[in-house]
Amino acid sequence: MDATLNKPVSLRGLEVFDELARTGSLHDTARRLSMSAPAASQQLKNLEEALSEVLVDRNRRPLELTEAGRGYLLHVRQALQHLRQGAAEVSLKDLGRLRTLRIGYIDDFNGEVIPSLAVSLARLLPSCDMSIITESSHVIIEDLLSRENEIGIAARPPELPAGLVEWPLLRDPFVIVLPRGYLPSAPQDITELGNLPLVHYDQRQLVGRQISAHLRRRRLEPPSRIEIDSNQAMFGIVASGAGWAITTPLGVLQARRFLGQVDIHPLPFAAFTRTIALYHRTDWNDEISGVLCSKMREILKTAVVEPGIAAMPWLEGALSVLTE
Repeated sequence: MDATLNKPVSLRGLEVFDELARTGSLHDTARRLSMSAPAASQQLKNLEEALSEVLVDRNRRPLELTEAGRGYLLHVRQALQHLRQGAAEVSLKDLGRLRTLRIGYIDDFNGEVIPSLAVSLARLLPSCDMSIITESSHVIIEDLLSRENEIGIAARPPELPAGLVEWPLLRDPFVIVLPRGYLPSAPQDITELGNLPLVHYDQRQLVGRQISAHLRRRRLEPPSRIEIDSNQAMFGIVASGAGWAITTPLGVLQARRFLGQVDIHPLPFAAFTRTIALYHRTDWNDEISGVLCSKMREILKTAVVEPGIAAMPWLEGALSVLTE
């Protein structure tokens, strides 16, 4: 792609291109951006002329990006993310009325993530008293609905209650954890685990219910004698050789001290994942949530995704920060 622009690129043109990559439809893109379809089409045409490249294959339905378009999209989304974060931070400087902020978050983010977020928020909101507490995902959602907290960072529930807004943060795929050396290589079928029992997350936790539901869908019934609500204790049990577990990279990173005593593999059955997101009520300030999301995504990239893939390279592409 030629680095020289024939004419200026407009922010609106970048927004149209970004949205079209999601919808595959100029009509839907225009509707989502509150503009007419001809105006959206003209913005896209102007962008292509400025770049001297065809970004969209108009002969396909739904519309698809060309190879040049796919490459350019990565830069467009990074640019829009920085612009939106900057706009949110500028807006945030005028929010002197904010004196308290209550955030609930899942235990998986103890360690580097929440302390880093707290430091960033302390700098952005120097006059704000913050309460940041850990809870289970379902309690976090309940606390938002009851106005106990303003912000929640939790696993996505099966159904998002009315009145809440979701900002996706992280795709957290499930993996299996075995005692070190129990099998010579990654299992290809659950029967290879023999009678080794499954150490299960407590069913009061959303993660435990999600795992159980997936096993039922696959018609799998591994022997299970232990339910536990502590990730550290779960890894301790597996490390001792008393069972195996299904968890996620977040759980693995929280139990780093056991990594030399366990083996971590892809699931020997259909993959599934959970989404971690930031939630707030519809009457809460979107600008504050935008800043929080930007900060969380930066932190998750360096504190979760990069070390997670370093420890489990086969998770490349599956463990990822979500920007939409």
